[in-house]
Amino acid sequence: MSFRTEMKSSSFSAGVFQDGLWLRRGLWTLFCCRLFLCTGALLPGTCEQRCFSGSCVNGTCLCDHGWVGDQCQHCQGRSRLTEPSGSLTDGPVNYKDKTKCTWLIEGYPEAVLRLRFNHYATECGWDHMYVFDGDSIYAPLVAVFSGLVVPETEGNRTVPEVVTTSGFALLHFFSDAAYNLTGFDVVYSINSCPNNCSAHGRCVAGDSKSSSVRCECDVYWKGEACDFPYCWNNCGSPDRGYCDLTGEKLCICNNSWQGPDCSIPDPSDEPYWFLPNIRPDARSLVRTSHKAVVQGELMWVIGGYNFNYNSFQMVINYNLENNSWDMVTSDSGPVQRYGHTLALYQDDIYMFGGKLEGISGNVTDELWVFNTQSRSWILRTPTVVALAQLYAVEGHTAHIVEMSHGEPVMIVLFGYSPIYSYVSHIQQYSLRTNSWLIVETRGARVQGGYGHSSVYDGSSHSLYVHGGYKALSFNKYGLVDHLYCYDVHTRTWFILKESGLARYLHSAVLISGAVLVFGGNTHNDTSISSGAKCFSSDFLSYDIACDEWTVLPKPDLYHDVSRFGHTAVVSNRSMYVFGGFSSVIHSDMLVYKSASCEAFTEQQLCQHAGPGIRCEWVRGECVPWDSHRADRKPSDIFCPDRSNATDEQCLHYSNCPTCTANTKGCQWCEDKTCISASSSCTQSVQNFTECRFRSEQTCNELTNCRSCSINIHCQWEPQMQECHAMPGQLCGEGWSLVDAACLRLNPSRDSYDNAQHYCKNLNGNIASLTSANQLDFILEEMQRYSFEKQKLSPWVGLRKINISYWGWEDLSPFTNSTLHWLQGEPSDSGFCVHLEKAEVVGLRSKPCTAKTDGLVCEKPIASPNPSALPCTMPCSLRSTCDDCTSQATGCVWCSNTERCVDSNAYVVSFPYGQCLEWKTGDCRFQNCSGLQSCAECLEQLACGWCGDPSMTGQGRCVEGSYRGPVKRPNKQSHEMMLDASLCPRERGYDWVFIQCPACQCNGHSTCVNTSVCEQCMNFTTGPHCQSCLPGYYGDPTNGGKCQACRCNGHSNSCHAASGKCYCTTKGVKGDQCQLCDSMNRYLGNPLRGTCYYNLLIDYHFTFSLLQEDDQQYTAINFMASPDQSSKNLEMFINASHSFSLNITWSIGSTAGTVLSEEFSIVSKSNIKDFQNTFSCEGFSFRANPNITFYIYVSNFSWPIKIQISFSQHSSVMDLIQFFVTFFSCFLSLLLVAAVIWKIKQTFWASRRREELTRERRQMASRPFASVPVSLEVTEEGKEEEELLKDQVETLPSPIVIERSPECPHLASLASPQPAPLLIPHSRSQGTSKIRAWA
Repeated sequence: MSFRTEMKSSSFSAGVFQDGLWLRRGLWTLFCCRLFLCTGALLPGTCEQRCFSGSCVNGTCLCDHGWVGDQCQHCQGRSRLTEPSGSLTDGPVNYKDKTKCTWLIEGYPEAVLRLRFNHYATECGWDHMYVFDGDSIYAPLVAVFSGLVVPETEGNRTVPEVVTTSGFALLHFFSDAAYNLTGFDVVYSINSCPNNCSAHGRCVAGDSKSSSVRCECDVYWKGEACDFPYCWNNCGSPDRGYCDLTGEKLCICNNSWQGPDCSIPDPSDEPYWFLPNIRPDARSLVRTSHKAVVQGELMWVIGGYNFNYNSFQMVINYNLENNSWDMVTSDSGPVQRYGHTLALYQDDIYMFGGKLEGISGNVTDELWVFNTQSRSWILRTPTVVALAQLYAVEGHTAHIVEMSHGEPVMIVLFGYSPIYSYVSHIQQYSLRTNSWLIVETRGARVQGGYGHSSVYDGSSHSLYVHGGYKALSFNKYGLVDHLYCYDVHTRTWFILKESGLARYLHSAVLISGAVLVFGGNTHNDTSISSGAKCFSSDFLSYDIACDEWTVLPKPDLYHDVSRFGHTAVVSNRSMYVFGGFSSVIHSDMLVYKSASCEAFTEQQLCQHAGPGIRCEWVRGECVPWDSHRADRKPSDIFCPDRSNATDEQCLHYSNCPTCTANTKGCQWCEDKTCISASSSCTQSVQNFTECRFRSEQTCNELTNCRSCSINIHCQWEPQMQECHAMPGQLCGEGWSLVDAACLRLNPSRDSYDNAQHYCKNLNGNIASLTSANQLDFILEEMQRYSFEKQKLSPWVGLRKINISYWGWEDLSPFTNSTLHWLQGEPSDSGFCVHLEKAEVVGLRSKPCTAKTDGLVCEKPIASPNPSALPCTMPCSLRSTCDDCTSQATGCVWCSNTERCVDSNAYVVSFPYGQCLEWKTGDCRFQNCSGLQSCAECLEQLACGWCGDPSMTGQGRCVEGSYRGPVKRPNKQSHEMMLDASLCPRERGYDWVFIQCPACQCNGHSTCVNTSVCEQCMNFTTGPHCQSCLPGYYGDPTNGGKCQACRCNGHSNSCHAASGKCYCTTKGVKGDQCQLCDSMNRYLGNPLRGTCYYNLLIDYHFTFSLLQEDDQQYTAINFMASPDQSSKNLEMFINASHSFSLNITWSIGSTAGTVLSEEFSIVSKSNIKDFQNTFSCEGFSFRANPNITFYIYVSNFSWPIKIQISFSQHSSVMDLIQFFVTFFSCFLSLLLVAAVIWKIKQTFWASRRREELTRERRQMASRPFASVPVSLEVTEEGKEEEELLKDQVETLPSPIVIERSPECPHLASLASPQPAPLLIPHSRSQGTSKIRAWA
């Protein structure tokens, strides 16, 4: 399945071109109704649905050549048009999936063909129409159409017109398997005037040999198509200017007047667009994705993409004063490239990165320097600081700026890398030290991309970055309307207000406090695509002072100026737009003259100037906005009132720095959500400097496996195709990964020794804060606790080793560089150190037994997830189609460019339709020579068919054009030359490029009635003799041979292509049925006989042939040998379907190979079961110990289940053996039972002893009470006192009373101060008092 098929919408229509759609469908409906009314009711044999491009035959539409579909409503294949004028279309309805249509318009040599695209609607960036100036794809490419082609404005009547001058025009349309739109209507004419002279002139004969015609324009109109007015209103003559009718036909304005018709005062409070008169003609300068810089009065243009590089000039410059171009030649220098950057510093232009054209589309990290004085190139070889990763990128931007200390550096923003995907880093190049580094930024976390625009505001030292094509959330990619601001000196990102109009490959300039954005590709590839225009002429303005966007009027220049891939520069408050792409590649220059602040003479008008310009009133004058004017008052800025964003607008910011470093008015709440600053929040952060942000949180910005794997904090998730942070995997819960260690701050109050013990329990140690990042992290943690009213001064792993030496716990020396002692420290009494933050951060010593609040632990990181798979090879490094599309690589192969690209970067890899057709599989035919039939050959646009003289459809496929085959003059050349010797007509060969010959018998038959194969020979069959007869295999196409299947008698059929036999006997295997399936007990020799399943005696076997793989089997064979020579052999077989049975016997066999003659015993057919007994005496089992019986089961149908068994049993049972066996088993069972009973009794006795022991121990451990008893007796009781004297003098024995939950009052006996207990004495008249204590 195509990697884009899943996005397909079956019921799709584009609202922006409904008028054209309904017009075409209305005409189609009218056509059908007219046919129905003319023919009346359907007659027998007529079609239910009318045929668009075909005829009805026997109730079915028979399509004309070049059309397919049940109504012949879709174009397909190649067609040739030879009329002087005509039209072509994809059909009356939406074009179908995977459409490939080609039209060759043939005129006469050097004739001028004009193509007008009256309607064009395809999916932008994926479905393309290619126009070649010639008869093949090897001819110059002049246009690539995609998206929507409509006039920009109601008054703009320009419809795109394409011109070819070779006498031919080849048009090729390709669509993929996603969105299908209404297609196109194209009209053409040979030797006609451009645009019919736009109704402002007349068509007259030209002077060239090709009998071309030209426009003779009316007065005050000029241009090839008479579509440009000049000298309107006579240039306001004589006060404002005059008209130059003899020279360049333009207005020459007097002083204080300007504009195309001298109607605008100078200076002016109104902006305007105009087209300068360029000398000489710049048609040879066409380019897109180039770059330009301004030096004085010169605009330097370097590089760019062009359809054809034959006459392409790498370096050109444009004089802004006299409107002239100059070609700059150089003996040596860089190869052609596009998507690079230019940055000017003094007389040097620095060119970095870009895509190299003609070298497999490689993206480079080369840094070239062009000196404008000597006009020479130098290749720089910078070093990379701190082992940083240097990214080779395209679609990035660059500026040379001065840092706060005055050092000039080149800032490279973002870009796309084929290895690391979309880059979000800033690469910084130092001009002085010739070195690269990756900048560690602060503030918002921004996502980099391809094709954005950026401008530099020198007064505020800020870069403004807008738009681009980048990675979005949930593994999606698309255009964005983001605007970022980067402060160069503080290295801080801020997020500004979005423009609301996403785009990429646009331009941006900065004029008078306003960022002006023009053009770009505005199509967002989504599942609800509406077929938007690929290119735009949108004109936007961003007011830096007010953080506001405004949509400005589009240019009104009498023709469509939509484009992307252009460049724009500023000179003298004018924007110069050069080149770009809008189906064709441009070489024109557009100029936007902005309003001038000097034109505003009143303060109120000055302060409200715009949009498109920002002015301010300074000392009685209106001057352009300066971002850093010191004496500005807040009242001087007039901006519309703005309210804070809603919670919904803030929620998509997923981290604290991004939430707080923007202009929307958001705050970061304690539950890790971003909400509006107007909403309530218990604990919030509204300044990004207070955010806890660490480097592992950058993982979600990394968009492919390679970029994720080079970050130690991240790990790639292959199933979700996302990069995740893994602090939990590397450190564990409660730990944070900082640099290469795991840190943890604990707020408990303890001594140093206890802190050390605590850290060791966590498999760590007290932290040695030896890096600045670790210190910053701990300070952020201390700041977080301070918000909770808890001030910490934690222990760190620094100790006094001797009287003058301090060292860290990790044995590294203390250098007093990252951390410093506080004033008066260290003290003589202190041997351990804690961190303290008062006015400054520093170290304070204490005795190790003292306590302080907090401690810092560290431990080494754990090994990364061992189950994580290594990254696969990037798509850009895969050099073949098979390697590119194998497995689930997510890669796409482009055949004509021989490049493998990431499917997520297809539109940025081929922004100008460079890929004629992409593949995600089926790499069989990568060149013409591998195609074996004329039909397959002509499906490939680069190929043609050379039929041999036999006229039977045999031939060969080669690269070619309509006029004949072509070849490269040498291996280094990219051009193809016509070579008729590859298919010589004089020797009877026939060159075919449009339609295959009617006779297509692949060389195995001649034709009757021009197209019917008379008799297929050479064991072939089929309408075109394209298949082998049953029992034969091979590829008979294009003269190929068919060979008989070689199956050793075990099959009559084989695979038509490979010749692998379909063995019909179960147990026989191999490509030629030459092996037995010995792994499953099949024995024999299929080369001399067959294979048998070796049956065991006294076992029952079931064979179920029920699977799909068993359909081919019609036979199965068995073999069995008796085990005992004195017993008969009984045999039984049955099956679920009828079968044929043959049984033989033989006395000699080895491993299933029959060595002697077989004798038949049984032959049955059409039976379902059978049983028999083979007598041991009749077959002489004793005399023939090697006797073997062979059972052949055949002629059954699938599915079937077969049961078979062989057995040998005695007729009289041996009673003695029976009883011996019976009693032996019985006694054995009794013995086992006795042993088990004895083991059980021993186990029970052991358990009982353990229970008694536990009870005694429990009773002994209970509390005891001592009860001293004293008796108070009378005279009458002395006798009793004498009797008790011994017992009273001796303490009584303890009395054990078990505490019972039902009687909780008994526990009072164990209380420390029991109450006296009075017990009456029964034997005396007095009362005895017994006092008890526990």
